Amino acid sequence: MRTTRLALAAALLGASPLLPAASSAQGQETPYTVVESQRSYARLQEAVDAIGDGTGTIRFAPRRYADCAVQTQGSITYQAQVPGQAVLDGVTCEGKAALVLRGRAARIEGLVFANFRVPEKNGAGVRLEHGDLLVSQSWFRDSEQGILTGSDPDGRIAIDKSTFTRLGTCEGPGCAHSLYIGDYGTLTVTRSRFEAGTGGHYVKSRAARVAILNSSFDDTQGRATNYMIDLPDGATGEIADNWFVQGRDKENYSAFIALAAEHRNHPSAGLSVHGNNARFAPGIERRSAFVADWTKEPIRIEGNTLGAGLVRFEAR
Repeated sequence: MRTTRLALAAALLGASPLLPAASSAQGQETPYTVVESQRSYARLQEAVDAIGDGTGTIRFAPRRYADCAVQTQGSITYQAQVPGQAVLDGVTCEGKAALVLRGRAARIEGLVFANFRVPEKNGAGVRLEHGDLLVSQSWFRDSEQGILTGSDPDGRIAIDKSTFTRLGTCEGPGCAHSLYIGDYGTLTVTRSRFEAGTGGHYVKSRAARVAILNSSFDDTQGRATNYMIDLPDGATGEIADNWFVQGRDKENYSAFIALAAEHRNHPSAGLSVHGNNARFAPGIERRSAFVADWTKEPIRIEGNTLGAGLVRFEAR
C-alpha cells in the first residue's frame, strides 16, 4: 500500500512551495505563455480562451498578478515557470476565486494564491465546480479559503506537496475552511502542510473516499479553529502517517478527526486511521477525542501515537 502512495506522490514532482513570493520587473516579458503554441498573452483569461476545449499548459512568469480567469472547458495546466514565484494576489473572478474551474480537468503546479476575500466570506484561491483537479507544489495563504469545490461524484482531486496557511473564517453565513471539498468521488492529500488556521476546519471533505497521507496539521498558531479533519457525510479510505498538533485557541477542541457529524450520505465501514502522531501543543492540558464517530460503523483505528489527554475513539 505504501508503494502505491509513493508512486502517486512521485507523479506530482517539484520543489517546496514555501519560498517567499517574489515580484519581478515587467521588462519585455509577457506574463502568460501557452506552451504548445508558444504564443504569449497579457491576460490570463486570453490564454485560457486560446486553449478552449483542447489540452494545454499556461506558464506563468515570476511576478505578482492582479488577475483571474474562468475555465469552462478543456484540460489546462497552470504552471509557474519558477515554483513559488508566481503569485495570484487578491483578484477574484465571479466574486469567487482567482481560478474558477468548470472544464474537464485542471492541474496547478508551483503557484501561490494569496489574499482572497469576497462579500460572501468564502474567497478562495481556487473554486472548482466540475472536473478533475491535481495540485502540486502550491501555496494557499492569507485568504478566507484555500480551495473550495462544488460536487462532482465522478471527479477526483489530488493535492501533493502543498501548503495551506492562515485560512478559514466563520464570519460569513457559514464557515470557510482551509480546504473544503464537496461531494466528489475521491480526495487524495499527500505530503502537504496545514497551519495557523484562522477559523473553520483545516480539511472538510464530503468526498466518498479519502486518502490523507504523510501530511502535517500544525494548529499551534491557529485562531478560533475547529477540527483538523472533518468528514461530515462519512467516507471510506484511509488517514495515515500524519502529524497533528492541536493549539490553544479553539472554537471547538472536542475532536481532531470527525466522522459523519452532519449526515451519513456515504458508507464509512472500513475507514482506516493508522500510523498517525497526535498531541496537544506544549503547555495545554485538556481532553479531546482523536476520532469522534457518528456512524456506528466498523472503522479501523490502530497504531497511532497519542499524547496525554487524547482519547483514541469516542462514539457520538
